[in-house]
Amino acid sequence: MVKISNKWNSDSILCLFQGDCLELLDSIPDAAIQLVVTSPPYNIGKKYEKRQPLDEYIDWQKKVITECCRVLKKSGSICWQVGNYIENGEIIPLDILLYPVFAESGLKLRNRIIWHFGHGLHSSKRFSGRYEVILWFTKSDEYIFNLDPVRIPQKYPNKKYFKGDKKGELSCNPLGKNPSDVWNIPNVKANHIEKTIHPAQFPVELVERLILSMTNENDWTLDPFMGTGTTQIASLIHNRKSCGAELLDEYYEIALQRINSAISGELKIRPMNRPIFDPEHPNSFKPITVNLSKIKEEQSELDLVWSNEK
Repeated sequence: MVKISNKWNSDSILCLFQGDCLELLDSIPDAAIQLVVTSPPYNIGKKYEKRQPLDEYIDWQKKVITECCRVLKKSGSICWQVGNYIENGEIIPLDILLYPVFAESGLKLRNRIIWHFGHGLHSSKRFSGRYEVILWFTKSDEYIFNLDPVRIPQKYPNKKYFKGDKKGELSCNPLGKNPSDVWNIPNVKANHIEKTIHPAQFPVELVERLILSMTNENDWTLDPFMGTGTTQIASLIHNRKSCGAELLDEYYEIALQRINSAISGELKIRPMNRPIFDPEHPNSFKPITVNLSKIKEEQSELDLVWSNEK
């Protein structure tokens, strides 16, 4: 198991807090975090949330968002992934309700990323929902955005200009194309290699794309609603530091187990940018194994995990 410390240390690698995210946020200094990436409860009565009047839910989210803005670097980003609140059969898009909260804090919306997936609940009185939204905000105009690490293959990689001064030269970037603001990434359902008991789990590859494009190595990421630790795993894979908070004991323990599995070279994930499963190409379904053994070697020198006292 990884070592547990009871203090914040800016030189540490990983910080997991079992408790209210506002307690964790209160302990983090100003401008310490490069990327906040999370999916908060949707106020629909899941096991990890208490359903409340919508105005109270927005007020609570405002408290968390305000604190996330405080700990964010000037070059930093916030990615808030949400779906719909449902009341009496009517859907209310949470990204629309939350946008004014972010704008009030002075953040600027750079993309409204559509996360599309093929599986979910089946509706009989409306079209089945097959997407959620990631709101990407920056704290200033001087933000980090690294496109090259997240480019995807060109549809016509050898296409060339056929006239003009550039005739015969490649007409597309040889490193790949911009993935756009619509991401087709499988969600974590029953047959997904990353599936745990959590009902609304992030796929690692979705967070990887955000981390690679919006942070540099050794930057800090934060997930105030970390669930089973996906943000932390994606961060560690790419040499970032990460902290997160989780209220429920069972999810916190699963996060620890998954991180330890990654450190021991046993955690299997779906690799980033792999095509959606095609029965005619079985390799499209094969997972890869995460191996973070280097972190284990450094553990004697750095506190790896921070938790409140149980």
